[in-house]
Amino acid sequence: MRDGPPTPEQLIGDIAAARATTVADYMAAANSHYYATRDPLGAAGDFTTAPEISQMFGEMVGVWIADLWARAGSPMFRYVELGPGRGTLAADSLRAMARFGCIPAGIELVETSPTLRAAQLARLPAATHHDEVDALPDDLPLLIVANEFFDALPVHQYIRTMDGWRERMVERRGDVFAAVPGDADAAAAIPEMLRSKDVGTIVETAPVAAAIMQRCAFRMARQGGAMLAIDYGYVGPAAGDTLQAVKAHRFADPFADPGEADLTAHVDFAALAAAAAVPGAHIGPVATQGDWLRRLGIDARLASLAAAAPTRAAELQGQRDRLVDPQAMGDLFKVMAICAAGWPPPAGLSGDVA
Repeated sequence: MRDGPPTPEQLIGDIAAARATTVADYMAAANSHYYATRDPLGAAGDFTTAPEISQMFGEMVGVWIADLWARAGSPMFRYVELGPGRGTLAADSLRAMARFGCIPAGIELVETSPTLRAAQLARLPAATHHDEVDALPDDLPLLIVANEFFDALPVHQYIRTMDGWRERMVERRGDVFAAVPGDADAAAAIPEMLRSKDVGTIVETAPVAAAIMQRCAFRMARQGGAMLAIDYGYVGPAAGDTLQAVKAHRFADPFADPGEADLTAHVDFAALAAAAAVPGAHIGPVATQGDWLRRLGIDARLASLAAAAPTRAAELQGQRDRLVDPQAMGDLFKVMAICAAGWPPPAGLSGDVA
């Protein structure tokens, strides 16, 4: 039995010894090692998320929560974040919420990485950590935030071959890993509207993401509250290979150096919505991140910050543009909310995304 996560060499050996593993299992093993062994965020890491780009992002999340909480009658609740990174979003959000008297009874963070847990506690010493959604307290409504959480969960990939649909498997070929079609028929896993696609077409499914979303929806249905999911993705079903690796802020080969790069895939918000469709939960429309932030008032917040620090006006404008502009994160990133029955409709999400 090993103490701690495997070394990169052990991880490669484990994957190779498995003979052939699904893309989902490969992604899960690689990301488990990756997140357990480093802080991947910031200039010294591999990628940057919206909360690290600007305080305005977390503040808009806090405004969203405070507004919903006030219109729900100001109940006691717990703030929950899934995959909270360094705790930056939670710190900014909770600070904005406090301006409106919106103070949670508890701060609950779902995180498994020891490195990131330490960073989170440095910012949020009162927080409680949990390994999974099922471990969250069941005594109060939950207001859950999941920003760039679902994209890092494993996806299964299927490819249309001359012999029909097959699941993609990861095999070691010489000194490299590669994705190859498996032997078993996999047509049943493909949405019906995509089954007639051309040979070479790839379709992805994310059952782990769907299961976690469903558990969150059941929690809200039982306890009350709402969930905000923000990620890059699309409203499916749709075909395409979206698996990607990022290392040192550059795209890399996802099958090279397993466990040493961040592996993600685009999120299908239609699939998340379907998973959340449980009795007692209401799924709102999907919006782009840019539209959602504008509706919540990010431009007014930009003006306030720029007036208080004129020498930072250009820097702040650049942060806002990166979050909102369609050519940056504004259109690629989507926002969806799920609310318990009886809770008011959340702000900023009017209108569907094609």
